Amino acid sequence: MSDASSNQAPDPKPRGWTVVAAGFLLLALALVVIYTTGHAFFSPLALVVVAAIGLAALLLQLRLRTDLRAPVRAPLWLNVLGLVFAIAAVFADRLHLTAFWMLITALGAVVCFGVSGVVVLHALRTRR
Repeated sequence: MSDASSNQAPDPKPRGWTVVAAGFLLLALALVVIYTTGHAFFSPLALVVVAAIGLAALLLQLRLRTDLRAPVRAPLWLNVLGLVFAIAAVFADRLHLTAFWMLITALGAVVCFGVSGVVVLHALRTRR
């Protein structure tokens, strides 16, 4: 006779840190949504902030995952380029950029963060 306990699935791994990290990121996103007026969501800077929070969530998930055999890395140059675009978009007034260039820098930041996220997700998917 076989033992009944041998047929059971192994205990799931505790996910405490990932839940806490996800909670902090949801809190950050909730603060952005709560303390921002409805009109501000038409601003390209709001897109930059939301894209940066999304990329931070993805990178934090990579940092906290322990089931990966080999580490998955986000393209550093793309994240740095996105950060430069985001800083330029935030300080467009101080840099005396026109509204057109502010939109271009904000779009550049969102595209860089988005492509970086897609690269990481593709690497995670091919490792399964």
